Amino acid sequence: MTDETGRRSGRGGPWATWTTQQWLRVGVGAALAVLAVLGGVGMWTLSRTTDLTHQLVDVRSPALINSVRLEAALLNQETGVRGYGLSGQQQFLGPYTQGLADEQAALDRLRPLVRKDGRALADMETVLARAERWKERVARPIAGAASGPAVALADERAGEGKTTFDDLRRSMDRQQDYLQEARTAAGSDLERATRQRNGVFIAIGLLIVLLAGLVFEGLRRGITDPLTRLSSDARLVAEGSFGHAITATGPADLRRLAGDVEAMRQRLSDELGFAEEARQRLDEQAADLRRSNAELEQFAYVASHDLQEPLRKVSSFTQLLQRRYAGQLDDRADQYIGFAVDGANRMQRLINDLLAFSRVGRVHNQQEVVDLETVADGTVEALSVAIEESGAEITRDPLPTVVGDATQLGMLWQNLIANAVKFRSPDRNPRIHVEARRDGDTWRFAVTDNGIGIGPEFAEKVFVIFQRLHTKDAYPGNGIGLAMCKKIVEFHGGTIAIDTTHSKGTRIQFTLPVHTPVEGDDTTGEPRP
Repeated sequence: MTDETGRRSGRGGPWATWTTQQWLRVGVGAALAVLAVLGGVGMWTLSRTTDLTHQLVDVRSPALINSVRLEAALLNQETGVRGYGLSGQQQFLGPYTQGLADEQAALDRLRPLVRKDGRALADMETVLARAERWKERVARPIAGAASGPAVALADERAGEGKTTFDDLRRSMDRQQDYLQEARTAAGSDLERATRQRNGVFIAIGLLIVLLAGLVFEGLRRGITDPLTRLSSDARLVAEGSFGHAITATGPADLRRLAGDVEAMRQRLSDELGFAEEARQRLDEQAADLRRSNAELEQFAYVASHDLQEPLRKVSSFTQLLQRRYAGQLDDRADQYIGFAVDGANRMQRLINDLLAFSRVGRVHNQQEVVDLETVADGTVEALSVAIEESGAEITRDPLPTVVGDATQLGMLWQNLIANAVKFRSPDRNPRIHVEARRDGDTWRFAVTDNGIGIGPEFAEKVFVIFQRLHTKDAYPGNGIGLAMCKKIVEFHGGTIAIDTTHSKGTRIQFTLPVHTPVEGDDTTGEPRP
């Protein structure tokens, strides 16, 4: 039974609500507790082995060795005294003198080693007491006497000296026997402790391996397997099986995660169904749009052919009436005929402008490398009559090459420069400057004039089709020029706006993407020097 089933059935136990963090906290805590106990046992056995090694190597063995050296030193003293007592020659006192020095050195090393061992300390004191008795009764008197008296004294105390030194020998034998037994016992203790230590560390190793296996199995059952199942279910959903349900297993937080993923799957499934319906509606709208575009194409055809023809007739006949009957009718009739001629002409210009506006991005859409220098030269030449009549002065920075439709870009420059000439100030000649500078992957252009300007409150309105700031009597036009400029610039991936910070004229800024040459294209996009 899975955890989820146990939870739903009410038989999962209190641990069914535990999260991964709680399981890990309990598992890590238990593992650390076991490791702490094992570490304590290991440290105890290691410390005990170290102490026993110290006793054997640094106490028992050196004590026995120095006891033997003490015995050797006393034997040398006895040999020297006995030789001097028999011969009366001073050179026999050499071993005696060296034995005294060796005795002191051995005692200096032996005392610290046996000070904590009562039996060894008592044996040493016995040895020293008997050695002092022998020295007092035999060694010092003989060694301190002259040759003759020394021999006589040796003969006199020969029996006493033998008895006294034999007692000393027995004391030293008892001391060494005890130290040997203590050393042997320390070695045995060390051997047992070493075996115990090795056994403890082997057990610790086995328990660590067992603990690692338990941790691995717990992680596999509690975390890895539930995550694997969740990942597998999520992968099936990601591959398109949106009807595949997500199974919730494992700790409480993983089950909550699986529940959230399942809720997300349900929502995605619902959204997918909604998106499919929306796509079908979009397809229907696209079909309607295609029909609408076809009707727009038909309207453009009608506007450019069928409507133009009767309009030309109306314009032609009204102009004919104006020429033939001008002055023959009353003033009101001449005025009405003038109104008719002007209306027909304005209607024809409006239709042409609307056709041009509708064709932006639809009819003229030939993407090619366009040299803006050439386009600007053609624009100035096309507007040469208006420029000459107004006395306009046009300057410009070197212009780059861009990718776009040459016809539309020509219309852009023509509208901008024509507006700058048209909306000039009556008290000064027009001065128009065209700027171009590169800003990363963008060309920033500006057309600046010293004309009548545009108020900041109209900065957005002028780009709306048919929006005029002046009457047609003051400035002719249909209010389509800047709207067409905006449509052309946006079609080419740029933006256009009025610089509201500029005063004494108008400054129109727009951007176009930088032309990135491809293989085989020798143009760089930079302005010609």
